[in-house]
Amino acid sequence: MDLDDLGQRICILGPSNSGKSTLAAAVGRVRSLPVIHLDQYRHLPGTQWVERPDDEFELMHDEVVRTDRWVIDGNYSRWLPERLRRATGLVVLDASPAASVVRYVRRTLFEPDRAGAWRALATVSAWR
Repeated sequence: MDLDDLGQRICILGPSNSGKSTLAAAVGRVRSLPVIHLDQYRHLPGTQWVERPDDEFELMHDEVVRTDRWVIDGNYSRWLPERLRRATGLVVLDASPAASVVRYVRRTLFEPDRAGAWRALATVSAWR
């Protein structure tokens, strides 16, 4: 399978610390697709993982999913059916518990500004 076979709307799923955000960023660069990290939409900017109200997140989620081109990482199973209906490609990642713990420690201590980090939440501007 070639990366182009995944189309213009790619959904990336997987457990925490499996590499979803890293893969989404790489795919977005290679395919010139807008990258949507759902954690940055779900949580309020400038907070340590304070969630937006469900109805506000749902509006933001559905608005971006209706666009023509994207690579989206994140699970949020309540809103997954809408994403899967629009997706042209799906990537499901897996990681062992040991690998997840090592990745968590590494990213917490040494990668504070990575795409999924809470500090990066401040980079997402407030939604209308």
